[in-house]
Amino acid sequence: MKSYPVHTLDLPSGETLAYRACGAGPRAVVLIHGNQSSSVHWQTTMEALEDEFTVYAPDLRGFGDSTYRQGFDSLGELAKDVEEFMDGVGIGTCALVGWSTGGGVALEIAADLPERVSTVVLVDSVPPTGYPMVAKDEQGQPILTQFLTTREEIAADPVQVVPVLTAYATGDRGMMRGIWDMVIYNLNQPPAEDYELYLDAMFKQRNLVDVDYALVMFNMTDDATASAPGSSRLADVVCPVTILHGEKDLVVPLSWGQQTFALLGDRATMITFPDSGHSPITDEPEAFMTALKEALRG
Repeated sequence: MKSYPVHTLDLPSGETLAYRACGAGPRAVVLIHGNQSSSVHWQTTMEALEDEFTVYAPDLRGFGDSTYRQGFDSLGELAKDVEEFMDGVGIGTCALVGWSTGGGVALEIAADLPERVSTVVLVDSVPPTGYPMVAKDEQGQPILTQFLTTREEIAADPVQVVPVLTAYATGDRGMMRGIWDMVIYNLNQPPAEDYELYLDAMFKQRNLVDVDYALVMFNMTDDATASAPGSSRLADVVCPVTILHGEKDLVVPLSWGQQTFALLGDRATMITFPDSGHSPITDEPEAFMTALKEALRG
């Protein structure tokens, strides 16, 4: 995997975003990573795009080498950071690519800046209705009728949150690798050297409960969910949206991607990868890169 140097930019908000950049093409692309990751996870994608596009990959607040001076409650706050970043590095019109949590951030930016976002590509993205979390019984099984809605409940979740917090607190790379091998790299693992760099990036995260709470409360539709009221902001996303989704995704099920497709209507195109899980970047890299480039070319 080709490595790209880290730059930093001070934002008006007081945060400092770290980012990687490459290419000098006429079209700008901003890559927005997901939970438990950073711009490091985009480096293979950057290498594939740099001959044709100008590519930026920021670390979101509290991830990677970016600061975490203020906590946050919403993906919209992370979107504002990226918008300030775009202003700071001089990005005018651009395409946004969001993986997982990053897809929700990309949709919020597109709603804020319809005149500047030319297209959005959602890669196994959280749907516009958010990422619900439910209570667990004593055996760790989900109680499908009891939704978590507070930070305290989320922080105490024994299945989805506590193991990750424990791994972070103890520096347990084996535990973190096990979690990713179980649900994200369950089909194909990245090369060993790359995987170590990804693990390094994972352990830089400081905002897990903030992010999980923001995902639970994310809802850009007109209707309330069991966890959050609707903001009706999805109607403000007017650019074309391409949905790229692994059919074997264990984190964001294919049905959720299909729900996103239905909610976006004629604004959306959907492409699925039959042999991919939550990371088509590693599961079907050639098919993923081909579809991504086609989407970015418009």
